[in-house]
Amino acid sequence: MWITPAYAQSTGAASSDFLVSMLPLIAIFVIFYFLLIRPQQRRAKQHQEMIANIRRGDTIVTSGGLVGKVSKVIDERELQVELADNVRVRVVKSMVAEVRTKGEPVKDEAAAS
Repeated sequence: MWITPAYAQSTGAASSDFLVSMLPLIAIFVIFYFLLIRPQQRRAKQHQEMIANIRRGDTIVTSGGLVGKVSKVIDERELQVELADNVRVRVVKSMVAEVRTKGEPVKDEAAAS
C-alpha cells in the first residue's frame, strides 16, 4: 500500500487552512457591519423618531419634494398637509423626508376658556 506525498502532508493541517481561508471573509463582514449596516440602522431609527414626533404646525418636506405645513394628524399613518391656501392633501407619514421647522404647540381651546 503506497501513500501519496500529498495525502501524507495534509494530515491535521486541513482545519487550520480552513480557518486561515475564512479569516478574510470574516474581516470583510466586520468592516461592512461597522461602515454600512450600523450607520444605516441608526439613520432608520432617527427617521422613525422624527416621524413619531410630527405634530400639527410642523413644516415638512415629503420624499416627492413637496413642502407644506401639517394641518392635522389623521392617525398613526397619515397626515393632512396644507401645501397652499385652501390646498390640503393627505400624506403617508413614512413618506416624510424632513421636518424643517417645528410648529408652536397647539393650545387647547377648552383649557383657555
